[in-house]
Amino acid sequence: MLPDVPELLPALVELYKDLHAHPELSFAEHRTAAVVAEWLDTLGCEVTTGVGRTGVVGVLRNGDGPTVMLRADFDALPVAEATGLPYRSVATAVDADGQTVPVMHACGHDMHVVWLLGATAVLAADPDAWSGTVLLVFQPAEEVGAGADAMVDDGLFERFGTPVVALGQHVIAGPAGTVLYRPGVAMAASDSLKVRLIGRGGHGSRPETTVDPVVMAASAVMRLQTVVSREVAPTDTAVVTVGSMRAGTKANIIPGEAELRLSIRTFEPSVRERVMAAVERVLEGEAVSAGAPERPEISTLYSFQRVENDVEATGRVAAALREAFGPERVVEVPAVTGSEDFGVFGRRGGFPSVFWWIGGSDPEAYALAEKAGRVAQDIPNNHSPYFAPVLDPTLAAGVEAMTAAALSWLAVRPA
Repeated sequence: MLPDVPELLPALVELYKDLHAHPELSFAEHRTAAVVAEWLDTLGCEVTTGVGRTGVVGVLRNGDGPTVMLRADFDALPVAEATGLPYRSVATAVDADGQTVPVMHACGHDMHVVWLLGATAVLAADPDAWSGTVLLVFQPAEEVGAGADAMVDDGLFERFGTPVVALGQHVIAGPAGTVLYRPGVAMAASDSLKVRLIGRGGHGSRPETTVDPVVMAASAVMRLQTVVSREVAPTDTAVVTVGSMRAGTKANIIPGEAELRLSIRTFEPSVRERVMAAVERVLEGEAVSAGAPERPEISTLYSFQRVENDVEATGRVAAALREAFGPERVVEVPAVTGSEDFGVFGRRGGFPSVFWWIGGSDPEAYALAEKAGRVAQDIPNNHSPYFAPVLDPTLAAGVEAMTAAALSWLAVRPA
């Protein structure tokens, strides 16, 4: 463990608990941004708020050398927390559709913030160990795939400088303190769709006078499950998930419409095109089969491009992580079907980027679940209402990993 990390841990633990108890939805992270800005100011950074609406940028300068970008995201999700933790969230908020929803850091972005502030504190406390500029990017709205683009559109690189590399990390389900990485394509592309199925409403006692959109939606959900199993080659990868289905207000009223919300994950552009076309065809077909008066309305809520780690840069970061943690704790893994907008920074800025993962599950519980073949059932994953990284050693591991990765790019001061 880096020498400065143990003494930082008590303050970082309290910060984590505070952020976890006060989550905020995408582009509404005002309290979180204020907390981050206050910490950065205390650590001697130049601080700018309101970048890309609610983003925060800190600049830590320390003589000549390269500029290295470190990124953390800080928005939360509309999930009702069920962890039972004493610092659990009971927050609610109004979402983009005007609905009051529960809010939880179910993806671990609160941990990401604390990791990056901890790494900043370590770097600020030891200026003799490095030289250059650290660009600290605290990004809003990752969950809707809009925050990275918003910050770049707001002149992130023109205002604060273009880095030689961007580095980011994410907490996931896995033994706490292990570091996972992947050169090349690391995370899937993602498309989120909203589908309006239009029927003809009426009385529940007279279904023959209606076109029932609930039945249409139910049939569409089941038929969509065959897109991957029957239209994607077994050697390719795709996921089609219907995460939301809304229709009706009363048991004896057949509504006039139903709404589905879909998430589609792919790695290859050709597979994406095939899946998107199949989804549209299935929805159109169900509407025709039901005798719907209008075609379905299909709109894109948001999209993520796949995350591609620069191979050479990933090798450099992986070597630094192995030196910091030992080779047994740093593991190369297959690409994951989760999605991220972190890749936007390097793609639009024209520099390499590296993104990796850190396990946050209780190691003993994970080992038992793995032995029993029950990891999927017993270990809460990101976006679960039960997702809660264990603080020890997850918190320290993330601070160390980000610091080690950053130091592998920052110039070393001459003795």
